[in-house]
Amino acid sequence: MFAFFPRKIFITFLISLLALGFSSNILAFSVVTQWNDAALSAIRSTKSTPTKTARALAIVNTCMFDAWAVYDDNAKGTRFGASLRQSNPTRKDVNKTQAISYAARACLSNLFPGAEQVAVFNDLLSSLGYDVALVNADYPLPAILGQKVADAVLAYRHDDGANQFGDEVSSCGQNSTVPYSDYTCYQSINSDTVLSDPNHWQPLGNVLNGQKTVQKFLTPQWGLVTPYSLVSGSQFRSSLSDPIDFYLDPVSYQLQAQEIIDITANLNDEKKSIAEYWADGPNSETPPGHWVLFAEYISDRDRHDLNDDVKMFFALTNAMFDASIAVWDAKTYFDYVRPISAIRFLYAGQTLDSWNGQVTGETWQPYQQANALTPPFSEYVSGHSSFSASAAETLKSFTGSDFFNAQVIIAAGSSKVQPTVAPAKPIKLAWKTFTDAANEAGISRRYGGIHFKQGDLESRVLGRKVAKQAWKKSLSYFNSSHNKN
Repeated sequence: MFAFFPRKIFITFLISLLALGFSSNILAFSVVTQWNDAALSAIRSTKSTPTKTARALAIVNTCMFDAWAVYDDNAKGTRFGASLRQSNPTRKDVNKTQAISYAARACLSNLFPGAEQVAVFNDLLSSLGYDVALVNADYPLPAILGQKVADAVLAYRHDDGANQFGDEVSSCGQNSTVPYSDYTCYQSINSDTVLSDPNHWQPLGNVLNGQKTVQKFLTPQWGLVTPYSLVSGSQFRSSLSDPIDFYLDPVSYQLQAQEIIDITANLNDEKKSIAEYWADGPNSETPPGHWVLFAEYISDRDRHDLNDDVKMFFALTNAMFDASIAVWDAKTYFDYVRPISAIRFLYAGQTLDSWNGQVTGETWQPYQQANALTPPFSEYVSGHSSFSASAAETLKSFTGSDFFNAQVIIAAGSSKVQPTVAPAKPIKLAWKTFTDAANEAGISRRYGGIHFKQGDLESRVLGRKVAKQAWKKSLSYFNSSHNKN
């Protein structure tokens, strides 16, 4: 399940895998990163979505943080505060590691209950030297405390509005037992065949092997999920400008569509590589997981100890979780049209230049894989932009600097959109700062034809606002000033 690598080659190996978009064989050097890798493995294998991924990573890292806080001099847990703090002689890494591991196993097994995933979690627990049987009163105290805090975190999150167990009561009487299903009764204004209102999202239809499927809006209830630090998912919504209205400003509406046409028609290999590297679509760790991989690199770069890793991953994942809630609140509130629908509507019957040659307006495609032309939710605002901005802001706050200094090499011919064709030769993507990486993630969605400029830029600002508020709350749990310098 996991391959073990010497610490000295970890950075090179991680960066190489980042270029390929996965890290399933990584076993990093701290127990915190090991459990995060186990989470990412489950996320990929279960084809998790960005919203569910953000929540899962926040929960498992909160479980680990609360277990660690029991043995820290200053920190307080999110559920029990300082009431479980153990005596000074017991505050050792060996106890922290055991408590963290049992808490992480409990949380991940709840979030990913499939037999294959649970086996991975138990294998990791066993590889660390611990008994994989269920925790009972005969277990060492660190294991018992780890299980106790995990139970409390999970109990708190089970009724947070995500509908993890499909037991939320529907507002329109259409109850579902499907995990994470919609209970808000969202209905798209447009059908897959008719864009009756060009201001609103249109689900796309697809025919595969003679069977037609139509997109459903992914987790439209997510704006109602209980946040980590935000007052509500709508806290910063009023700071967002309204997306361009087709009826009130048709000129600007067409200009933003034309901009996407022009961008995607003139992509070079570097921009194509940027679009695909950051795509984080189906079968990937999704955007929140991508930044967890970056955090693993930072852990190695800065020679983190266990205490550093617990705090960094806790702060990072909870900031991205809040970003997911704020973004999805905007997505359902504005319900804005995707570029593919707007372009096909505006330019039907016309010939357009495209990345794949000249096409008719009604057949225009973004620079995406044919089986995933556009995500199954509305455009405004960009999830990638906000996830990345919140992550970059948090890592900047944690490390005390915007310095990142990372790079990846995109192999020649590795494109999934144009296999064997792009890029013609290896492409290096490099980021001096966290902000550089976040900005590239944001603009990658414009290169890919997925988002308009406004949806990208507004979401970057939103992500930074969310991160600053989340960081203040994280500091309160650290219960002391955090200074890396």
